[in-house]
Amino acid sequence: MSSSDESRHEEQASRAHSEPPPAKRAQPAGHHAEPHGDMFYVQIWALLVVLLVVSVVGPMLGHPVITLVTAFGIALVKAYLVTKHFMHLAVERRYVVYLLVTMVAMMVLFFAGTAPDVMKHKGFNWKNEAAEQEVKRALDAIKHNPHKAH
Repeated sequence: MSSSDESRHEEQASRAHSEPPPAKRAQPAGHHAEPHGDMFYVQIWALLVVLLVVSVVGPMLGHPVITLVTAFGIALVKAYLVTKHFMHLAVERRYVVYLLVTMVAMMVLFFAGTAPDVMKHKGFNWKNEAAEQEVKRALDAIKHNPHKAH
């Protein structure tokens, strides 16, 4: 090695020891420095499978309240778990809340906009003839044979 190579090597070595280590990138608030391991995701997946089983078995019990709770309540919990853990929105908690509130508001708005027409036999520009015929048939059946109507 020539003397110029040696001096350059020594200069690089002394600079490497004198420079401070590079600063770690700042993590967003609420973000873990360490990523979750594979086992964490397997546990979340297992929880989602258990909730799926509960949401399928719940309606089999035949109680309307249990059916509604399992259908909508568990669906909301599963949606929350997926968005939080698999979509990595755990670091953006306020966005998860905004999305959830917006989603529920849109469902309520959609229901309020469609329910006045859909839940009636007649609307402003339409008529549900099939429902009207079924009601008429059921009323006639009750008139002719009240004991067999049930």
